[in-house]
Amino acid sequence: MSGSLPVTRSVDVEGTRVRVRTAGQGRPLLLVMGIGASLELWGPFAETMAERGHHVIAFDLPGAGASPATVPPRRMPALARIAVGVLDLLGIERADVLGVSFGGFVAQEIGRLAPDRVRRLVLAATAPGIGGIPGRASAIVHLTTPWRYWSPAYTTRFAASLYGGRARRDPGLGTTMPMRFERPPSWYGYATQLYAVWGWTSLPWLHRLRMPVLVLSGDDDPIVRVLNGRILAHLIPDARLVVPAGAGHLFLIDEPTDAAGIVDGFLSE
Repeated sequence: MSGSLPVTRSVDVEGTRVRVRTAGQGRPLLLVMGIGASLELWGPFAETMAERGHHVIAFDLPGAGASPATVPPRRMPALARIAVGVLDLLGIERADVLGVSFGGFVAQEIGRLAPDRVRRLVLAATAPGIGGIPGRASAIVHLTTPWRYWSPAYTTRFAASLYGGRARRDPGLGTTMPMRFERPPSWYGYATQLYAVWGWTSLPWLHRLRMPVLVLSGDDDPIVRVLNGRILAHLIPDARLVVPAGAGHLFLIDEPTDAAGIVDGFLSE
């Protein structure tokens, strides 16, 4: 990796323990992962962004990876404050923020609650919550449990209909990504993240986000339909939408070089 090797540590943020990994040197980039997923899933995408000259910061949200779930569970604004707390502990005044899927909800909240801390915002494979366009029922049903982080056989069987994109073209891809199963969430941990997003919406305040925003939506994403990206890009004043052809829900993970090129181009403007 360019500049420095990854450094992993556990820190106390907002009354809970959070695992954080940093790599690279340059402008800070905070990565917020999807529901139930550990920071390991950033894998090649994070490495590529570090090689492109970014100081990459990834962390496990409570209930995922090596960050224990909280009792009681936190709502979406509290998760955003944890993300900002990670920046505080690292002494970072301002950062670019990228959130994917559930992490995109958190990233929107960061932009709302701490706009002065966000230089540019990237929202990937995500939606405005309640009021957005629901995903396909055949995909959404798999999001109610963490089985896809536990069972390679389950992931292989349903990857195409769940994730689309490269997983549809290569159904065996799920079992070739061991980081998916390295730190699976517990039932309770996964439930706390479901609780965080239950009833959440950003529609009433998206028009108040003033930082430049890139919205990335795959045109073969069964979980988050591309119309959600169009809604976000329409309601956020300084937003643009990019729809990579053939991209599924895990575009950043499945096509890390292409995804990093798009993101880096936006952040480097």
